[in-house]
Amino acid sequence: MDDAAAPAEPGLSRALAALRSLLIPGEELESHAVQRRMFALIRRRTVVGATSGRLIAVTRGLFGDYTPQDVRWQDLQDAQLRVGVFGATLSVATQGAGDLATAEGPRRTLRIEGLRKDEAQEVYRACQAQEQAWREKRRVRELEELRAKSGGINLGGGMTGAPAVGDGGQTPAARLQRANEMRQQGLLSDAEFEQVKARILGDL
Repeated sequence: MDDAAAPAEPGLSRALAALRSLLIPGEELESHAVQRRMFALIRRRTVVGATSGRLIAVTRGLFGDYTPQDVRWQDLQDAQLRVGVFGATLSVATQGAGDLATAEGPRRTLRIEGLRKDEAQEVYRACQAQEQAWREKRRVRELEELRAKSGGINLGGGMTGAPAVGDGGQTPAARLQRANEMRQQGLLSDAEFEQVKARILGDL
C-alpha cells in the first residue's frame, strides 16, 4: 500500500526544508515526491521537487548533510515514470544546450527509485508539461536560426526583402543537409523545407 497519505514526520519536514532552502528568489515549489522508507533502510530518504524553473533531487546523508542535483527545464529531453507495486521510479534524461538551439552538450540521466506513487505522478506531470513547452521553444528557435542562415526566409510567410547577413560560414550542401535533418525530425514541414531549399539553391 502506498504511503502518500502518511502523517508528517520530523525527518521529512527537514528534507522538505532543505529542498525549499535551495529555491532562488521568485522560484516556487510546485510539487514534490518522497522516497518510501522501504527503499532507504540504511540511509535517509531522497526527496525530489518540481519547481517553476527546474527539477531538484535532494539526497540526504546520515548526519544532516545533503547533496542536491538539479535539472533545468530547458535541458530536459525526456521524462519517464514506471509505477510498480511498492513505489514509482522517475527517470529524467537531460542534454545540456549551448548558446545555439542546435548545439548540444553531454547527455545524462537522473533516476530516483521508490517514490510515493501519487506524489511521483504529480512530479511526472510537471516534467511532461515542461518538456513539451521547451520542445516547442527549441523548435521556434531552430527555425529562426535556420532562417537567418538560409538568407532571410520568413518560414511563416514567404521571403523577406533582403537576405540575412552571413550564413554562419556553412556551405550550401551543409545548409541543405541541416534543413533536411530538421524536416526528418519534424521541426520543418515539407513546405518550409522547400522554401529553405529554394532559397539556398537560388544563392548558388
